[in-house]
Amino acid sequence: MYRIQHRGINGFFPLRVTSIRRSVQSFSGKTSLASNQGDPQLDFRAFIDTLREDGDLADVHQEVDPNLEIGAIVRRVSETHAKAPFFHNVKNARNGLWKIFGNAASLRKDDEFKYGRIARSLGLPPNSSWKAILEKTQSAKNRSPLAPNVLSTGPCKQNKIFGDDIDLTTLPVPLLHQADAGKYLQTYGVHVLKTPDGSWTNWSIFRGMVHDKRRLVCLVVPGQHSSMLREQWVKEGKDEVPWALALGVPPAAAIAAALPLPAGISEGEYVGMLAGKPLDMVKCELSDLLVPSNSEIVIEGTFSLKDEASEGPFEDYIGLHVDGETSMQPLFTVNAITYRDNAILPVSVPGRITDESAIQHTTASMASEELLELLRGHGFPIKDACASFETMATWCALQVDIRELALMKTTPNELCMRIGEIAFSSKATMLMNRLLLIGDDVDVHRWGDVLWAYTTRCRPGQDEYVFENVKGLPLTPYMKYGRGNPLKGGKMVSNCLFPMEYRGERNFRSVDFRSSYPRELQKKVKAGWTRMGFDAI
Repeated sequence: MYRIQHRGINGFFPLRVTSIRRSVQSFSGKTSLASNQGDPQLDFRAFIDTLREDGDLADVHQEVDPNLEIGAIVRRVSETHAKAPFFHNVKNARNGLWKIFGNAASLRKDDEFKYGRIARSLGLPPNSSWKAILEKTQSAKNRSPLAPNVLSTGPCKQNKIFGDDIDLTTLPVPLLHQADAGKYLQTYGVHVLKTPDGSWTNWSIFRGMVHDKRRLVCLVVPGQHSSMLREQWVKEGKDEVPWALALGVPPAAAIAAALPLPAGISEGEYVGMLAGKPLDMVKCELSDLLVPSNSEIVIEGTFSLKDEASEGPFEDYIGLHVDGETSMQPLFTVNAITYRDNAILPVSVPGRITDESAIQHTTASMASEELLELLRGHGFPIKDACASFETMATWCALQVDIRELALMKTTPNELCMRIGEIAFSSKATMLMNRLLLIGDDVDVHRWGDVLWAYTTRCRPGQDEYVFENVKGLPLTPYMKYGRGNPLKGGKMVSNCLFPMEYRGERNFRSVDFRSSYPRELQKKVKAGWTRMGFDAI
């Protein structure tokens, strides 16, 4: 053990660092410490390498300022669907804390590779369709749970800082938007909490702002699993809970942490089911909590059940900022930091247009597959489901098989009310506010087609079914700042089916290139498109 002087933003501060030298995986992926290393879905650095090989990584070696500059670049990447930025030279970074990486789950510009980063996070080819991605996340749930492979040590243990040697205010924590109340260390990491009896470990993603030298203040939304665990500890009469925050985790773990898994299912086991092999994990320094062994940075400490502080405003994923937006939220005390050599901090910079936004859009959209299985299990004739990125995944289109619908001999009122009652009582719709029932002549994965069906088939008022006695999404601006209870309601089922479709009939079709011309003529026109002087499509 030795002491080094670490220059922070406001000068020098001491770090007590234990340096552990092992044979660890380099960015080339040639040296292996554990079975997960080198696998892009289970190794954050291998994931970055893979994006580079895909031509989807911008290695930024110029010095960049964590004070707004990094946030501005990452936000613009989201809005232009540019390459994922990897900042190697962050101003005021010292002694391995830290490089910064952004846009881990944002979309790509090329339509063929649109979901490439999300696909790579799940071990799929970069040209995978959204449907293939959804099927991968759902198929994993049908496999037997895979207990993690607990190692004696791992790359995340290479360097250690404890107690009063920790000063979060001197680290290059980014200010991501100019209206944010402070610097957010946590936008794309995984919080780790356990029930009092140890029977369930939950991973979740919720934002965390630096409060002072040793504490973060984090947004804990009622109804989420983190809040449920908190209540269990409160009933035990505890004032604080062991807590860990893993940053730069295996990409599949980040996605698992935000998926609507049922309470009681531990994400660590689900990641093993998803990847088809156990996740390598290691015990924390100060508790028996387990974290991925190749995490870039691990923060350890306690989650206070009584101490709170002001959190926000933060310009979040819904893309609408309201001046002065703040609330009292729990404090998290940091008692240890362990990290890899040349650690990498992942960040998400939410806002308008589609981005990973702490993967809220991504996982809400993935929840559409969970909703699909739920409704099918109740006998509804739903063929497919898609929560579009264009609506920030708050709308979900449900494709209805009208032949099976006719066999039900139901009415719009009966169908819409029953679907809403079941769907809105499920965690799968936590981030969804509107369900659209659409016929099977529409591809629900094409937003333009969904919008066309909604505007031509759903009569305002008469075909809309409002649900006000269900849990609401308070992050939605019209819930928080509009009329009514921000915690209840605000959900709707929109019937985009004509009466004839309830009888299994359809005497209409779309008027467009695909529907109004013979296929051979379509092929001829496409083949000669660029020769006629048009840009390639």
